Amino acid sequence: MPVPQQFPVQPQPQPSVATTIKPKKRKRLLLAVLLPVVLLIALSGGGVAAQLHRALPAATLTTEIAATMKIPGKLPSIPWPSKGSAELLIEGMGRIGGSGDNDPEPIGSVAKVMTAYLILKNHPLSGAEEGPSITVTSADVADYNARIPLGQSLVPIAAGEKMTERDALEALMLPSANNVAHMLGVWDAGSQDEFLTKMNDAAAELGMTGTHYTDPSGYLPTTISTAADQVALARAALKDEVFAEIVALPSATIPVAGKIKNYNDLLGELGVFGIKTGSTGEAGGNLLFAAKLTVGGKSLTVVGAVFNQPGAHTPEQLANVNTVVRKLLKSVRSFVKEYTLLADKAVGQVKTAWGSTVTVSPAAALKVVGWPGLAIPVKTTTTKPASEVTAGQVVGAVQASDVRVDLSTDAATAEPTFWWKVSRRP
Repeated sequence: MPVPQQFPVQPQPQPSVATTIKPKKRKRLLLAVLLPVVLLIALSGGGVAAQLHRALPAATLTTEIAATMKIPGKLPSIPWPSKGSAELLIEGMGRIGGSGDNDPEPIGSVAKVMTAYLILKNHPLSGAEEGPSITVTSADVADYNARIPLGQSLVPIAAGEKMTERDALEALMLPSANNVAHMLGVWDAGSQDEFLTKMNDAAAELGMTGTHYTDPSGYLPTTISTAADQVALARAALKDEVFAEIVALPSATIPVAGKIKNYNDLLGELGVFGIKTGSTGEAGGNLLFAAKLTVGGKSLTVVGAVFNQPGAHTPEQLANVNTVVRKLLKSVRSFVKEYTLLADKAVGQVKTAWGSTVTVSPAAALKVVGWPGLAIPVKTTTTKPASEVTAGQVVGAVQASDVRVDLSTDAATAEPTFWWKVSRRP
C-alpha cells in the first residue's frame, strides 16, 4: 500500500505579554509596581528605620453624653388635695410639684416658723445649749390674759418667771403658744412692730414674694403666705440643727406650764420629723412638714406644705390636712427610687491616627435616685488616650448626683500596618 504523505504541523505563534496587554493598562501596572519601589528607595535615603520608629500620634476620644439627662418615664399621678394648695420637693434634688393657684392665703400658726427662724438667726444656739434667760414681765402676763377669751393657743406664764431661749422656742413650736410668739418678738426687737419689720425683711431675702406678716403668731388672718413660700422658709430653717431638733420633739417640759405636747400628730409616721401645724377659721388646716426617706442607701429629706384644708374646727382641720399629707408621702415613696440614667452601652469611641476605632461604654449602668422626668446634671471627664488603647482600659468617668461610673474601652485598637508607618507624612 502506498504510504500517506505526511505534512508537518506548523506551530502557532503565541502572543507575547506585550501584545496581550493594552498600552494604557501596561502603563498603570508599571506605575503600581514601580511607585512603591521608588518610594522605598526614597525613604531609604531618609531612613526607613527612622520612619518606622517615629512616635505614634495620640488617639482621639469622643463621647455623646449630654450635660443634662432626664430619668426615663412619666411621673405618676400625685394625689394633690382637691381644695387649698400644696407643694413638694426633695432637698438637694428638686421640686416634685404643687397644686392650687398659689395665691397668698392665711396660714395660721405656720407663721411661727419665721419667728423661730429669726430668733435662732439672731440668737444662735448649738448642741444642748439653753441660751440666755428671758424674764417674763407683767406686760407679758397681761398679753397672755387678753388672749384667753379669744381661745388662742397659749402656755401659762408668771411674772418674774425665767424661761430660757430654748424653753421659749419649745413653747412656740410644740403647743403653738401665741403669747410666747409675742414675747419672743419683743425680746428680740424691742417691740412687736420692729420684729414684724424683721420678719418681712427676712421673707424678702428668701424670695417669699407672696408672704406678708402682720403678727408673729399667725393668729391674724392678715398674715398670709403660699405653700411654695413656706417650703422655701422651711428649707432655710432646717439648716439650723437646733430648729430641726426642737420641731421633732413629741413633748418637752418648760417652767410653769410643765409638760407640753407637740400638736403635730404625724411625727414619726412615714418619716415625718416636723415642722409646724396651723389652723384658724380663716386659714383652715395647714401643715408645713419634713420627712426622711431612704432610697438605695441614700437618706433624703422631703419638704412640703399642705394649706387651707376645710373643717369646722381645729381637730377636724388638722385631721383633714394630715390625711392629705399621708397620701402625698405614700405616693412619693412609690415613685422616688433608683433608676437607670445611662445604660452600659456604647457612648463614644476611641479612634487612632491610622483609623482603627473601638467603642467606649460605662463600666456599669449609671443608676441614680429620683423620679421619672427629673432632669439631672451629668458630668463627663475623659483622659487623653495614648496612640493605642487596650480592651477594658479606663479612659474617663461619668457622674450624676453622687454616683460615679468609669468609662472604658470595649476592645483594643488594631496596630498600625507597616505600610502606614513608612508612608505617613511627617
